[in-house]
Amino acid sequence: MKTAIVTDSTSYLPEKTRELMGIHMVSLEVTFGNESFKEAEMTETEFYQKAKEEFPKTSQPPLGEFVALYNKLATHHEEIVSIHLSSGISGTYAGSQQAAEMVDGVKVYSFDSELTCALQGFYTIKAAKLAEEGAKAETILAELHEMKKSLRAYFMVEDLKHLQRGGRLSSAQALVGGMLQIKPILHFQEKVIVPFEKIRTRKKAMNRIVDLLKADLKDGQKRQATIIHANRPEEAVNWQKELEATCPEVDFEISYFGPVIGTHLGEGAMGLGWVKK
Repeated sequence: MKTAIVTDSTSYLPEKTRELMGIHMVSLEVTFGNESFKEAEMTETEFYQKAKEEFPKTSQPPLGEFVALYNKLATHHEEIVSIHLSSGISGTYAGSQQAAEMVDGVKVYSFDSELTCALQGFYTIKAAKLAEEGAKAETILAELHEMKKSLRAYFMVEDLKHLQRGGRLSSAQALVGGMLQIKPILHFQEKVIVPFEKIRTRKKAMNRIVDLLKADLKDGQKRQATIIHANRPEEAVNWQKELEATCPEVDFEISYFGPVIGTHLGEGAMGLGWVKK
């Protein structure tokens, strides 16, 4: 392939998938006290258990890792498409752009997914398939921007305090939400996480997300969708069964909120995202 594909660890693509499709990865980091871990080194189970004892912090990949990877890829590729989580919640995309100016012999195209997790993975897999077919970076980027038009992602959190402590929600919003037991549906808008609707119960919030999916399906086109959970695998499996029964025109899979995103959403978060096939 003349065009290499890079993503970061918050796309939560399985290692086997990355190896099979030739996808390269840089990892964000999670810190507990004075101890830091690359996100890819921790399982979600280990992370959520440790997070019960101490609130973690997160950080973007070191600039040097971007530069080292891009230089390595420059020996066998002419172009690099580097796909990252939303620039509104992390400096990872900016790091990619900065590193691109520090390497020679290869042209780097940084792509802001404007969201994260498995939906970022959708972009990455699409890019890898196109690169394997011999597509140039500009063609790949055009296809990714086309995907943005139909890509939707909604999620809910079990407890608003994680978003508040991580600086993604104001203290007042967290306090009011906690008092009223609100389970707000959240989404990305202008690259940042904002409330979409305020719902009183977890089940009603999940049902409302399904309604949003069904509304999109009225156009008659098939979708690919991913259920994303924060250490709730059984609930995710049960939800998948329900969704497959009511939305047979959608191909569902299950992913997860890993350590970095889980830091800000907290255990128990649940999301659903989809895109036109």
